Amino acid sequence: MAVSMNADSGLGSILYRGLSRFPMWAFALLWLLPSLGLFLNSFRSRDAQRNSGFWTLSPNDLTLEHYETVLGASSVNSMGDSLLNSLAISIPATIIPIAIAAFAAYGFAWIDFKGRKWMFIGTVSLMAIPLQVALIPLLRMYVSGAHYTLPFLDKTLTLVPAWGVNGTATAVWLTHTGFAMPFAIFLLHNYISSLPKDIFESARIDGADHFTIFWRLVLPLSIPVLAAFAIFQFLWTWNDFLIALTMIGSANPDALPTTITIANLAGDFGRNEHLLPAGAFVQAFIPLVVFFALQRYFVRGLLAGSVKG
Repeated sequence: MAVSMNADSGLGSILYRGLSRFPMWAFALLWLLPSLGLFLNSFRSRDAQRNSGFWTLSPNDLTLEHYETVLGASSVNSMGDSLLNSLAISIPATIIPIAIAAFAAYGFAWIDFKGRKWMFIGTVSLMAIPLQVALIPLLRMYVSGAHYTLPFLDKTLTLVPAWGVNGTATAVWLTHTGFAMPFAIFLLHNYISSLPKDIFESARIDGADHFTIFWRLVLPLSIPVLAAFAIFQFLWTWNDFLIALTMIGSANPDALPTTITIANLAGDFGRNEHLLPAGAFVQAFIPLVVFFALQRYFVRGLLAGSVKG
């Protein structure tokens, strides 16, 4: 009788887990359906894409022609150089905010100085500024610098010299770095401030200074939140279109990232729209690699600082 009850209980538990997970799997499949259709269409000819749905795919329809065209070195639509340009933008725009924000977050969390609270509030409040309103002023600053005319003295004070980086990848990752800094400081501060106070007190008793504590204790303990922000920032900069279009535009076609190249794949009047699915999956390959490489830290980083005690 006990064996039968245990068997029934085990079967019921399995059925309950299966039924409870069914909505999750159903939602995941529904969410992946458009991506699956896009992936299958990337292997179908132009006529097949226009005349029938992706569910009619047969082995005889498969072709790599679109990928060869997109990746072709001699093609104006080639994405080979664009992938390198996107890396030249995304890597600095990810590493630099992490490096600077980690120091700032530690200072706001564990170094007592005058005005710390209001400075942190002011820094975090910068997240409320829409980047769209700052793009044109930033572009003008990159071109001609920033100057201020002193009233009644007839003198001009140069605040920022003309860097001349417009039309280059440098202008794009500088802009991304500036707008990522407030969120990076906020996220890292929440995590670092939640670390046990005892370890910092013990380190100070042993004679460690702030840099030693930061380098030996804070950074190793903050790997989850650093990885989580790296995923967010890399995906954001890799998939950005607006900032790259504003800072580079048509001034330097050799510096265009993948997002602008994909937008140009369709050609005039959308005659080459059949190339877009292949271009989309070429562009998505590297972000997928980054995400799956760091996914074990993702949830831990998202919950950084949410629970204390």
